[in-house]
Amino acid sequence: RHGRVVAMGIVVRKRRGAWETFQPSQSPLSLWLHDPAADLQELLASLLRALPGLPLMLGLTQRDPQLEQRPSESGQLNTADYIRTARVTLAGTFEDYWNARGKNLRSNLKKQRSKLQKEGTVPRLEAFRAPEQMAQAIADYGRLESAGWKAERGTAVHPDNAQGRFYTSMLENFARRGAACVYRYWFGEQLVATDLCIEGNGCIIVLKTTYDESVPSSLSPTLLMREECVQQLFNDQRFARLEFYGKVMDWHTRWTEEIRTMYHVNLYRWPGLLQLHRLIQNRHAQPVQPAAQTAPAAAAELAQPQTTE
Repeated sequence: RHGRVVAMGIVVRKRRGAWETFQPSQSPLSLWLHDPAADLQELLASLLRALPGLPLMLGLTQRDPQLEQRPSESGQLNTADYIRTARVTLAGTFEDYWNARGKNLRSNLKKQRSKLQKEGTVPRLEAFRAPEQMAQAIADYGRLESAGWKAERGTAVHPDNAQGRFYTSMLENFARRGAACVYRYWFGEQLVATDLCIEGNGCIIVLKTTYDESVPSSLSPTLLMREECVQQLFNDQRFARLEFYGKVMDWHTRWTEEIRTMYHVNLYRWPGLLQLHRLIQNRHAQPVQPAAQTAPAAAAELAQPQTTE
């Protein structure tokens, strides 16, 4: 508008009549940006009209209420919960933050550190930030992950597979901008845990975590690493918050009470389509009656999970 970009995104056709933002599994947020002063429904309606094939619906996946206000629903636009996610605000001192954690967490990690000390094992945290360190970081990350349960499912990162090549290239590029960090945690000479992180706009995001599953179950290398990482982040005061951007797990709730719900946005070409979509979803949620009529094929396809995790 007037020579100024107000929105940009990458969208793909997911099924007949439905488009949505491209959402690679490695991305915590959808690939869509817009000027906060612009009306989101107007932007989506304009794009919907421009897409080929007379699309009936356009969806924005994985939106963050921390970054933009969740839009109000209308006759053509609705939103749906995605996941609850957690963050840690890095304000004040680490001591105040740590004293506010649960007694069980603090006591458990203190006992683990005492155990390591008695065994003569020295834990050590290091951070890789240079571009030339990223290939080694991913190789070591892949070695740990490929020895664990993810290897059995075929989802482990390895320097020679597509995931490994992606993370190596991505982190090298971020590191050239001073916006990548790989935390590595050691028990003596044994690498036992690692975090892949990116940074920017006052925020550090943990993308992936792995650990050495051969470590005795009485020790939690990931939690020990997290404690030292968070302490370092509080002390450095480089960032305003630490983001996990994953589905809230039990261990998240021991580190923070700051939990919010991410969401999807769906815009329909006509109000009647949104009403029909809701009707079909309600019918799918109920036992099917023998005499139930079949909805039109296009509307049935729109009812496929666009609004669930």
